Amino acid sequence: MLGDNIAPTKPAAERRDAKPTDAKATQSTQCEAQAPTLGAEFPRVGRNLHPQGSTVRIGDVVFGAKDFVVIAGPCAVESQELLDEAARAVAKSGARVLRGGAFKPRTSPDSFQGHGLDGIAMLRRTATEFNLPFVTEVMSAPMVHELEERVDAFQIGARNMQNFALLEAVGRTKIPVLLKRNFGATLSEWLMAAEYIAKGGNDQIILCERGIRSFGQETRFTMDIAGAMWAKERTHLPVIVDPSHAIGIPTLLAGAVAATAAAGLDGAMVEVHPQPNRALCDADQALTPHEFDALMAAVTPVAHAVGRAI
Repeated sequence: MLGDNIAPTKPAAERRDAKPTDAKATQSTQCEAQAPTLGAEFPRVGRNLHPQGSTVRIGDVVFGAKDFVVIAGPCAVESQELLDEAARAVAKSGARVLRGGAFKPRTSPDSFQGHGLDGIAMLRRTATEFNLPFVTEVMSAPMVHELEERVDAFQIGARNMQNFALLEAVGRTKIPVLLKRNFGATLSEWLMAAEYIAKGGNDQIILCERGIRSFGQETRFTMDIAGAMWAKERTHLPVIVDPSHAIGIPTLLAGAVAATAAAGLDGAMVEVHPQPNRALCDADQALTPHEFDALMAAVTPVAHAVGRAI
């Protein structure tokens, strides 16, 4: 019968490990050997360079190691008092890195644009008081030199993901870079943006998935956790997710962060504001300190279940 000549299908892992027994099998093995190594299309950030993954340090906090690291804080630095209140709360709940925007690229030119260098000074004072390193957005290549000695980590926002002059500028520094994926970018374009940074000599790069634009309008964007997992598989860089921007609905954030931990990713960035209803930026997506504390309590056992501390 026809079926008598068909061998049963073996599991993928068994097929990969099987040794060739005839000319046809040998030819197949040679073809597999010629296939590109996982991540080889990214010559500086590809997984093949560091199969076990690499780590990035912001202050004393290490990304890509045993900890699932949570970055938290307000979208924008509004005042020293509010920043201190937010930092006190997120540190108490277990966040390891503070976020806050001093320079804000907004959709409308009439929206709050941040306090600039005064905001950076506020971040430094708060970071020192609460022993939290901070990450903040840099918007242009000339700004890099001005901020290099003032910040713990640069954030490249989604809108600047392919600002190549900016990528090259941060690549010439030794400051860690958190690179957000543009909401219209492919995964390969995102990783190629990281290549621009690494080519300058700076391999201290954290990739951040912050949502992509899709057909759905019910959430702010669509959180592409599968894309983040793909990036984690193909690069040696730590990968985190920003569900605040990706989803924009506070009640969904705990589940999103838990899913991020369960997926084997390295951390999450969450917006927290002491008074979200009065926030000057992204008020609808910010958690209160109490809500953030509940989020951390929900995520911790999930992180522990997959062998990560938090």
